Amino acid sequence: MEDSTSVFYEAATLMLVGMAFVYAFLSLLIVVIKTIIAPLGVRFPDPVVAPKAPQPVAPTHNQNDQSIVAAISAAVTQYRNKNN
Repeated sequence: MEDSTSVFYEAATLMLVGMAFVYAFLSLLIVVIKTIIAPLGVRFPDPVVAPKAPQPVAPTHNQNDQSIVAAISAAVTQYRNKNN
């Protein structure tokens, strides 16, 4: 019984030490990146690209649209007649 208790104690200690190490490493990494990247961001800013105005699209209504609508309507009617 004492062996399993000491093993669990050592496992918990190792887990907490590992988590603390990872937390410290990531915190240090964030600080280093911010101190290195911030001056570079000021020195080399991203270029600002002006957004282009969207081109208006005129709707096209021609004979083909009406024939497509007619074909779809006929197909739907035929499907409904078969499946009722």
